[in-house]
Amino acid sequence: MALAVCLLFDDAGDRTIRQLWRRLEARGLSTPLSHTHGRHRPHLSLAVLRSWELPAVLDALALLPVGEPVHLQFQGVLAFPRGRVSLATAVGAELYRRQEAIARALLAAGLDLHKYYLPGRWIPHVSVATRGSAQQLPEVAVTVLDAIPIHANAVQAALIDSSTGESWPLR
Repeated sequence: MALAVCLLFDDAGDRTIRQLWRRLEARGLSTPLSHTHGRHRPHLSLAVLRSWELPAVLDALALLPVGEPVHLQFQGVLAFPRGRVSLATAVGAELYRRQEAIARALLAAGLDLHKYYLPGRWIPHVSVATRGSAQQLPEVAVTVLDAIPIHANAVQAALIDSSTGESWPLR
């Protein structure tokens, strides 16, 4: 059970990414639409905790400044271990600083941050395919490449429990 600090997209960005998920599903590929509980939302994770207690996480994040909305342009495909494929985006220095501040606040509170979200290790991405095989990678890549560039505005921050889809809005 993991808890993620996420940026959520405006309606247009959310809709565009969900349309991509549906195109992949129509080709028989697993996406967040059908992954686990099926309540996943398009998002950009800034930090993922492997174990957590909600009050401790909220306390750790409470002193951080409110972030401004962020415009993202997804222009590529990333392949990760265990069959995960994601949209790739470049981000500015301000978002990297925001991610690092969140990671440092969680670590300072003694929370169990996933190693890929430690300062200096974060790779910004939005998941589009889950549990794929190496043989499916070309089809996923072609489907994603046909859809990009994708523009989305990250307008809301939230904590999301990946095991249930439950979320808690953040400032």
